[in-house]
Amino acid sequence: MISALLVLFFSTAAAIHIYWAAGGRFGIGAVLPERNGQPLHKPSTVSTLLVAILFAAVAALVLGNAGTLLFAFSWSGGLIKGIALLFALRAVGEFNYLGFFKRVRDSRFARFDTLLYSPLCAAVACGLWAISRP
Repeated sequence: MISALLVLFFSTAAAIHIYWAAGGRFGIGAVLPERNGQPLHKPSTVSTLLVAILFAAVAALVLGNAGTLLFAFSWSGGLIKGIALLFALRAVGEFNYLGFFKRVRDSRFARFDTLLYSPLCAAVACGLWAISRP
C-alpha cells in the first residue's frame, strides 16, 4: 500500500512537471519561493524536464523495489533511503524560504509550503524509509 501511494505521488509529480515544461501555467504561482513578490528563480524547460525524469525514475525504483517490475536492484534499498533523506532534508528546509523552519512566511508559496509541501515531503520521506530494504 505504501509503495502504491509513493508511485502515485511520484508519477503525478512527474506529470505535473511535464505539463509545466510544455508551457502549462496552472499552479506555477504557488510552487516557487518568492522574495518581494518575485520568484527566487525561474526554472528552465530543461531543468523542469529533468525533475520530471527524476520523479519518474523514483517511481520506477519504488516499483522495482516492491517486486512489481521485471527488474530489482540489490542496492535499491540504499538508494531509496538516500532519496528518503533528501525528502526529509527538504521538509526541514534551508531556514529562509522553505521547510518547516523557514523565516519568510508571508508569501503564497510559504503558506502552501507550511500546509502542504513540507508535510508531504516528510510523509514521502517516512514512506520511502518504510519500504526500503536493508
